[in-house]
Amino acid sequence: MVYKRLTFALMGHRKTRSKFYDSLRIEAISSEGLGIARVNEKVVFVENCVPGDLVKAKTYQQQKNFEKARMVELLEPSPDRIPEFCSHFKVCGGCKWQYLPYEKQLALKEKIVEDAFSRLAKVEIGEKRAILAAPDTSFYRNKLEYTFSTNRWLSRDEISGEEDLNKNALGFHVPGNHSKIVDLDTCYLQNDFSNRLRNAVKNYALEKDLVFYNIQERTGFLRNLVVRTASTEEILVILIVNHDDEALLPLMEFIKTSFPEITSLNYIINPKLNDTYFDLEPVCYHGKPFIIEKLGKFSFKIRPKSFFQTNTKQGERLYDIVKEFAALKGDEVLYDLYSGVGSIGLYLSDDCSKLVGIEQIDQAVEDAKENAKINGVENASFYVGDVRLLLSNEFLNKNRKPDVLITDPPRAGMHPDIIKTLLEAKIPRIVYVSCNPGTQARDVAMLDSLYKVVKMQAVDMFPHTIHIENVALLELR
Repeated sequence: MVYKRLTFALMGHRKTRSKFYDSLRIEAISSEGLGIARVNEKVVFVENCVPGDLVKAKTYQQQKNFEKARMVELLEPSPDRIPEFCSHFKVCGGCKWQYLPYEKQLALKEKIVEDAFSRLAKVEIGEKRAILAAPDTSFYRNKLEYTFSTNRWLSRDEISGEEDLNKNALGFHVPGNHSKIVDLDTCYLQNDFSNRLRNAVKNYALEKDLVFYNIQERTGFLRNLVVRTASTEEILVILIVNHDDEALLPLMEFIKTSFPEITSLNYIINPKLNDTYFDLEPVCYHGKPFIIEKLGKFSFKIRPKSFFQTNTKQGERLYDIVKEFAALKGDEVLYDLYSGVGSIGLYLSDDCSKLVGIEQIDQAVEDAKENAKINGVENASFYVGDVRLLLSNEFLNKNRKPDVLITDPPRAGMHPDIIKTLLEAKIPRIVYVSCNPGTQARDVAMLDSLYKVVKMQAVDMFPHTIHIENVALLELR
């Protein structure tokens, strides 16, 4: 392996800046979606690569046992590599696996789950089911959030040119460079309405000389545009601005008249330094302040700040697997940890005698209670609180110990205190839904003293990305 090292001097210290590899053969894919090559005893993770690629690469991070690099040149493409379908692919980074056939993506995702459990859990797994492929590999998301910016990502040709450039953009953050925004023309994640609305709002803003947000200076008017589309064909839109302005209502009226199909049109004024708007109050400019989404026979109110599955069609199939694994007979007490707006628990509520949901976010619990009401579910109770603190022996005694428990934690997995409570409670059946097989495997290993993994199935919620959901059924030994 031939490489060259580039160094520079700074304040009398000599620092390694980067390393150039003339030839790296990509052998595998990491759980983060990076290509894996090996140089002597060191692993080199390379962006935007497929197993089988031969690449020239430049490092940007160097540690004792590994390095991270960017591909400088594709010397020899893998036999599996296919052309990407999106013109923004090389800078956007949202759909990192476009250059892989879908069946290869599924195989790699199964391998990610398998590696996590063999490396971290080291437990015996009963039935390993094949990954559930998504029915749609494009236009499958029901929510996208776009960012306005005065700092558009520029191509090399634009940078080297001498003409004055319009640097306003409306799109997604560039991976690894939060201050830069990819100005989108067409995105293949959400249906065409999203593209039409985004482009129309951007063109209107440019024509009217509205000021896009500058993240470095914290100035400007337009900040974000959020689009939610439901399977019921209802649409919720949120325009987020930095401050009130005389241009706000004319822009809202433009959106209303140009897109009469919008059923809930809202705006939020966000003067804060961050983009989070869940602590701010939305204003409904037109229509109703929510839309209705359906999963199976159940209806869910989706408000501007609601949390919900972002792939409705595949989300329903995921819940069907959870329902099958739970194997409720009608007389059980069912717990739903990290219950959000109550979607999983309510989906299973017909098959249990009592449903208990725990969720930390106040607004989500309010939504869960309302969703139970509009679906006529009378056997459900939802509680606000940190699962680690609320799920205690006292809570279990007060609400009856569950016969079946569903847990769907964030990517960090479950706190050790929760694992301890579960082991003490000896709940007969646990259905563990995870968006991070690594932390799921870690938690399963801690439960292994009392629980066996009866069956497991991965579900592909997000084609062309590295993300994967995994459902595991655990039963007392």
